[in-house]
Amino acid sequence: MTSILSSRLTRRGFALGALATTGLTAACGNGVGSSGAGTIDARVDATLSQMYNLYPNTRTLSDKSTGMLVMPLVTEAGFIFGAGYGRGALRIDGATVDYYSTVKANAGLQIGAQQYAHVLFFMTEDALSTFRRATGWTAGADIGYVVKDKGDTLSTDTNTLTSPILAAIFGQAGLQIGATLEGSKYTRIIP
Repeated sequence: MTSILSSRLTRRGFALGALATTGLTAACGNGVGSSGAGTIDARVDATLSQMYNLYPNTRTLSDKSTGMLVMPLVTEAGFIFGAGYGRGALRIDGATVDYYSTVKANAGLQIGAQQYAHVLFFMTEDALSTFRRATGWTAGADIGYVVKDKGDTLSTDTNTLTSPILAAIFGQAGLQIGATLEGSKYTRIIP
């Protein structure tokens, strides 16, 4: 009788283990067949529409750029140590070609949280291809800002116009002062 009971428990354990593994692997999907890409694209469209309405001169930048990385919502929070995360899409000639996430970590005197949108305009083919070839691209001090924080106008000085990558940060909301892209790391994802 013990051998019959132990074989039932083994079968039952195996069946429960197989069921749990199936549920676990279903929850860890790679994004293929999900609606994540559609959601990101809808948010990107809304973000571009908002940017063009608030800052009409960005439409000219968009037309002159070889590609745009649009991050519709980046959320940052911090108390001494801070972090941020967002997802978006790379568009070339108005079409989405890849999806990216951005991650940012920093330390220093800070407290609060904020959300904002940003768009990177790749003004040269070289800047765009360098970005696309990188396994993880980090934004540095060489980015020129055309709209930063709660700026009301498009800044177009001679330094900005010659930058290979321009950034527009807008739609900032929250209790943390300032938004910058320095130190943000961008990585290609499958939504």
